[in-house]
Amino acid sequence: MKKIIIALTVLTATSSMALTVGKVDVQKVLLTIKESESIRNKLKAEFDKKQNEIKKEEEKLVKERADFEKQAMVMNEQTKQKKGQALQQKFMALQQKMQKYQGEMQDMEQEFKAPVLKKIKDVVEEISKAKGVEFTYEAGTTPLLYVKEVVDLTADVIKDYDKKHK
Repeated sequence: MKKIIIALTVLTATSSMALTVGKVDVQKVLLTIKESESIRNKLKAEFDKKQNEIKKEEEKLVKERADFEKQAMVMNEQTKQKKGQALQQKFMALQQKMQKYQGEMQDMEQEFKAPVLKKIKDVVEEISKAKGVEFTYEAGTTPLLYVKEVVDLTADVIKDYDKKHK
C-alpha cells in the first residue's frame, strides 16, 4: 500500500510531464518462461516422492485400523482403549508429517523461485529503460485504479528472459 501511495504521489507530482507507465504480469512470466518448466519438474518429482511415502503410511494405518476394529470385539476395555489411543496417535503423527512436508514444499518452491524472480526483475528493469518507461508495476498485485496509458511489458519480458537464460 505504501508503494502505491508513493507511486501515486510521483504520478501526481509529474502530471505536467508525459509519464509512461509499464506493467508486467510476473505470474504469467513465471508460468511461461522455459526455466520455470525445470523448476516445476523438480518440485513435482519431490512432491510425488513425498506423496508416495505418505500414501504408503496411510494405507498401512488404514489396514491397522481395520484389523483393530475386527479384534476390538474380543478385547477387554483397557486393551481396546490402549490400542485405540496408539492408533489415534499414529494418525496424528501422519497428519503432522503431511503438514511438515507441505511446509518443506513451500520452502523449496521459494528457494527455486528466488533466483528466477531476481532475473525477472533485472529483465523488467532493462526493458523498462529501453522502452522509456518511468514507472513499472506488477499487474497482479498492484491494482491501479486509473492510468491514462499503460505499456504491457509482459511479452517482452518473457521473450528477453528466455533469450538470456537458456
